[in-house]
Amino acid sequence: MARHTLSVLVQDQPGVLARISALFSRRGYNIESLAVGPTETPEISRMTIVVDVDAHSLEQITKQLNKLINVLKIVELDDSSAIARELLLIKLKGDDAQRAAVLQLVELFRAKVVDVGSDAVTVEATGSRDKLQAFVEVLAPYGIKEIVQSGVVALSRGGRSIGDRAKNA
Repeated sequence: MARHTLSVLVQDQPGVLARISALFSRRGYNIESLAVGPTETPEISRMTIVVDVDAHSLEQITKQLNKLINVLKIVELDDSSAIARELLLIKLKGDDAQRAAVLQLVELFRAKVVDVGSDAVTVEATGSRDKLQAFVEVLAPYGIKEIVQSGVVALSRGGRSIGDRAKNA
């Protein structure tokens, strides 16, 4: 099995997300990451779905997605031809003794402090899953109070756009 990132353009209508997630659930496939948001076209949304499946299962998923009326276009994005990022917010214990060391790590990972309280520091970081995991690991000794991480968002590199191809379809 391997990780696959699917970029799916869908009509921006109620129930589309539920139908797509139900399709995965009915077939016993786990969605590792899911992010949905608007595109440059108001009536179209982009879903970025990450699944860990073999090639045959990926083909079956793609065929089933294409049967859904609200799905306009599906493209698999591979690591070499796509830019993928996740967002991480992490709240750390923030006493004065640890704060300086935490701030050095924040700078090293090109993250930024988004909130400082008397007893906590909240940091925002973006990057690949590996970078964010490494960031969490180096911050763990400082006392993690809370973590939230978004799903993957991804676009293909270069000037080509799947949105252009969806409009012409």
